[in-house]
Amino acid sequence: MKRLSWTEMFQEKAQAETINRADLLYLDDLLYDLWSLGRNIILVWTPCHNGIDLLVIPYYTIGEAIASRSAAKTDTERKDYHSPVDDFLERIVSGPKHVPAKQLQETAKLFNTTPRHFDLPFTPGDAMPLKTVSALIKRYSITRVEDRAVALFDIVGFSRYSPLEQVTQLNSLSYSVNIAYSKLMDKDIEIRFARTNTGDGFYIWNRDRGIDSNVDLYHFMHLVLAENAVARSRAIKHTAPLLRTCFHVGGHYEFYQSEGLSPTTFSYIVGDVTIALARMIEQAKAGQILIGDFLIPMVDEKTKEMISIDSVEFINRVQPRLSSLKNLVLGDDDRVVSIKCYLTGDKRADGSYAVKQYMITDKHGYSRNVFNAKVNIQRGKGIPIYLGIQEADLDDFGMADED
Repeated sequence: MKRLSWTEMFQEKAQAETINRADLLYLDDLLYDLWSLGRNIILVWTPCHNGIDLLVIPYYTIGEAIASRSAAKTDTERKDYHSPVDDFLERIVSGPKHVPAKQLQETAKLFNTTPRHFDLPFTPGDAMPLKTVSALIKRYSITRVEDRAVALFDIVGFSRYSPLEQVTQLNSLSYSVNIAYSKLMDKDIEIRFARTNTGDGFYIWNRDRGIDSNVDLYHFMHLVLAENAVARSRAIKHTAPLLRTCFHVGGHYEFYQSEGLSPTTFSYIVGDVTIALARMIEQAKAGQILIGDFLIPMVDEKTKEMISIDSVEFINRVQPRLSSLKNLVLGDDDRVVSIKCYLTGDKRADGSYAVKQYMITDKHGYSRNVFNAKVNIQRGKGIPIYLGIQEADLDDFGMADED
């Protein structure tokens, strides 16, 4: 059985790093057999001379561990979506797939099993980079990420449209995503974006991690909204969607679902950040942009330091980098003159503006804090594009506190 789609994704990299494609196929075949059509996951691994040691466990082992831990928690602890990662299993899943031999043995003991050794026709780290091995193994595993930015685009009133209108609107949104990505690439801003269909919209995230990568996703988000606004200004009724959008940074699990008899080549995410976004979008108004309230350690890609960034500081970091988008073309031929992103609030006596924080309560009774965001885009020829909702239109939205 051939599964070339995955290994072909590594082909360009393999050529650049002089990796033997036959070695890639050999390792992928080995991992596929161990995966056993989704019955098992490969938790961690370590290299050895001419071989590899793998910790392979049935997928339900994780569920059993979670269930036993959950049974010992109080009702209050179960409700806390943002509790710190204190469970040993989550720490393992959050860590790198490539671990030292001692840690592999210790982890195996926690699951009452032993690592499995396999000979290979090459030595990991020599004929094939360790990061390439980990990238292959990740497809057959589960990973937890703590600092991922995710945007959620939701089509307003989607269920009230006919099936053909729904297809048209989803296609329009997908085109806005693709064209925004293409135009960022023209500006040498590379977003390794991934997306999951929610039924009436998309979750979109950057596969790369760190402060700059999360900021790039925010730029990507407002360019998608801008392209959508241009499409709506030109579209016949119901062909381009009215959107509401949420952006948040938090933790999630990443995995690869089965497609036929093989894992997909695209990952899926589920966890704290997607739960928060789903609850936020329920309360968002048509055309609104909501930013979640977060305080998350993120990696500075330049210094490699971990820096705790909150929502307000994050938006402050967005604005200075917007100059790189000047002269970007929106629609067919209208260039961007300037872009301003900000969180809304009331005007103070000294002429400055406060940042207003809102508290919303979802249908399950859980409350969370959010910010209302605006994006103003000045264009060379066309009328300006104003994304989001003004502060004056939010009198009936949530409970507000000024910062």
